[in-house]
Amino acid sequence: MDKLGAMRMFVRVVESGSFSQAARDLSVSQPTVSKQLAALEARLGTQLLARNSRALAVTPAGQEYYEATVRILQDLDFIEERVLEGQSAPSGLVRVTLPPAFGRMFVIPRLADFRNRFPDVAIEMEVSGRHVGLIEEGIDVAIRIGRLSDSALVARHIGDMRMITLASAGYLAQYGTPQTLDELRTHERIGYVHQGDIIGWDFQVDGRQVTVDGGGAFRTNDAEHVRGAVVAGLGIAHHASWLFTDVLASGEVARILGQHAPPPFPINAVTVAGRRMPSRVRQFIDFLTAICAEEPELRIGDG
Repeated sequence: MDKLGAMRMFVRVVESGSFSQAARDLSVSQPTVSKQLAALEARLGTQLLARNSRALAVTPAGQEYYEATVRILQDLDFIEERVLEGQSAPSGLVRVTLPPAFGRMFVIPRLADFRNRFPDVAIEMEVSGRHVGLIEEGIDVAIRIGRLSDSALVARHIGDMRMITLASAGYLAQYGTPQTLDELRTHERIGYVHQGDIIGWDFQVDGRQVTVDGGGAFRTNDAEHVRGAVVAGLGIAHHASWLFTDVLASGEVARILGQHAPPPFPINAVTVAGRRMPSRVRQFIDFLTAICAEEPELRIGDG
């Protein structure tokens, strides 16, 4: 039996939650995975996975074996990576997930620079507003905005996102400019939907947080549609400042209620905790960090 191969198969089954998905991920047949894991359990003399027709569960012995195996495989991968790094430039595939507008506005325009520096590194982007599971979907790094709640992940703070409240000049001329949060509540508000929830608008009033309902007659799950709705005069929005830099400068839209702006949200490059980081991933995170440092609207501590 290929002991190392069986260990990798077992880890993939645990992380993907199914034999069929593990087989697809490893480009082998499902019977091959089943046979290897049965042989592994026979050699160890214990059951690692509890199987039935509807679910797959890891036994206590399987959990212990999984945790030890992950550490061993990470150490082996790290040793190989270090040896390869000493011989050649970073290479291989980096799988990244990030918000659509962030990717289009900041990453894609600079990606040729990264590829020129590291021609042997390939980039695969999962562009999505949802939080993609890094372990489940084999993602190397994710751009996440806000505080991290998943202890299985580790975040590197690479930038800040500042929230501003604004409307088109035409909307404000027609409906007036709200001076207080109570007045804001009487206006048409452009809603932003994230993972099925309408996001509330947070403000600072005398050192405390006050939240205004973000729902209105128009709502969308796409940041660039929020921008388009503001420019079209559909109402007031509360969103990332970097989406509106050009139309603010031109006077097409105007910022309001700046005295109640909330603290910025951290922009994080997120990876799986405990996973050895290949040089290609480390270089890509450095690239993302440099992007934020170059952009005044993303730079940590500015504004």
